Amino acid sequence: MTTYEETIAFLGHGCFQNIVFFLLSASALLCGTYSFSIVFVGASVSHHCLVPGMNLTQDWHNATIPIEVVDGKQQLSRCSRYRLDVVRNLSSLGLVPGRDVNLTGLEQEGCVDGWSYSSDIYQTTIVSEFDLVCSEEWKQPFTSTVFFAGLLCGSVFSGQISDRFGRKPTLIVAMACQIISVVTQSFSQTWTMFCIISFLNGFSHTTVYTTAFVLGTEILTGQIQVMFPVGINCVFSVGYMLLPLCAYFVRDWKSLLLVVSFPGVFIIPIWWLIPESPRWLHSMGKVEEAEAIIRKMAEFNKVDPPPVIFEDYVANDNQIKTPPKKYHNILHLVKTKNIRKTTIITCVVWFSMRIGYYGLALGTSEFHGDPFISCFISAATETPAYVSMWLAVKYVPRRTTVIFILLTTALSVFFVQLVPEDVSYIASALQVLGKFAITAGAALMYVYVAELYPTVIRNTGTGTCSTIARLGSCVAPFVLSLRTYFKYLPYITFGTMGVLSAFAALFLPETFRRPLPQTIQEMQKIERINHPFISKKQNPASAAVIES
Repeated sequence: MTTYEETIAFLGHGCFQNIVFFLLSASALLCGTYSFSIVFVGASVSHHCLVPGMNLTQDWHNATIPIEVVDGKQQLSRCSRYRLDVVRNLSSLGLVPGRDVNLTGLEQEGCVDGWSYSSDIYQTTIVSEFDLVCSEEWKQPFTSTVFFAGLLCGSVFSGQISDRFGRKPTLIVAMACQIISVVTQSFSQTWTMFCIISFLNGFSHTTVYTTAFVLGTEILTGQIQVMFPVGINCVFSVGYMLLPLCAYFVRDWKSLLLVVSFPGVFIIPIWWLIPESPRWLHSMGKVEEAEAIIRKMAEFNKVDPPPVIFEDYVANDNQIKTPPKKYHNILHLVKTKNIRKTTIITCVVWFSMRIGYYGLALGTSEFHGDPFISCFISAATETPAYVSMWLAVKYVPRRTTVIFILLTTALSVFFVQLVPEDVSYIASALQVLGKFAITAGAALMYVYVAELYPTVIRNTGTGTCSTIARLGSCVAPFVLSLRTYFKYLPYITFGTMGVLSAFAALFLPETFRRPLPQTIQEMQKIERINHPFISKKQNPASAAVIES
């Protein structure tokens, strides 16, 4: 019985694969520009209580806002002012603040007339638009939490939707929802409306990225299939780098959202040029549709297809007339012992990478005073990480790469606490090295997980494991808050999780240069540790072990 790769090997590499590679990679551009837009759209701005125009002397007008000491520096109080009726009476009496009146004894009140926001860096953000300050300050980080909640839900349900209804319809609908929601969000009139649309953006973002990744993995073959992960991730990084450039010239949050939605126009040709996944159609028993698409691909590449492409189905005519009706869901990820072990270990490893990625990203995002430069450098760091990941995918076994990345990140963050404070640039370099490694690892996991699971549950498996991993992005800020107890406790936590995950990764199956499994029965069994210092009886069986 020939494999799917052997069946379509006659297609070779041609213009069709290049078009698919480019368009599916371009679908990640909007994901990159929007994903981190909250950095500027929801940025905090300096503010203090608004003092409405009234008959006050200049001295009293300047003294209405109390002075506070924060981190050893004096600044205007953000959430209180002296009672205006008292200040007005003192001003009318001709008294001078600080000379005739002791300000520390005056009664204070909240910002009952609103706030005055600084426009030195940003013209407007949602913080100044919806007054997300003082008692409403919790809404600012919660806005990001809502977006992450959308990512989580998208990771759970997008895979099942794609496995059930097909890759292409899911991708097209998700991309349309993504563009519409970003544009609509720029017209939000309330904070609640903004959060609801932010949730939808998160859901569609995950659906687009995961579905495009799986669709490209299933359509492309050979070396271009290996290059596809780095292609889509580099485009994402380009979108990320374009964000601070756009934000630098567009300082209004509404206009910025409209600008970052513009890359959506590049994905319009996908509807006509990207087909449904023949591999998915084949796995669902829709052999005639799969053959029709493959013949069009062959015609586009100017190669002659064989008279019969899927001979195994022709041998049994009933299989063509009565395609399988069985659908798979998330429960199949834990149905058998071997697939359950693979799922658990994969979730643990990916979770550790996510929590390390977001933790280190937050820890290295303030190494420059300019927020635009900081964001750009953070984005630029990812591009070489994706290139390194591609080289590793091409030449190094998956399991070995994952273990190396986890240990490199762990050692980098462990050594941070050993660097003297007078050479802090070395500590910053170690953090950047750790972020570089963990960025490559987080991207590699999409490849590794997609290769671990069979076609019938590949999107479900990728989406579910991605969901568990995204919990790490929600936990990362809380881990960073541990530095209030001990400065280096977050780094110790990240490093410890990296070491433990590296050990767990030893038990994952190797997928390097092996055919993708089609069914659950073809999925590889969990492998024993294959380590030069640990003896193991070699099983001469083939890579795809049939599981009873």
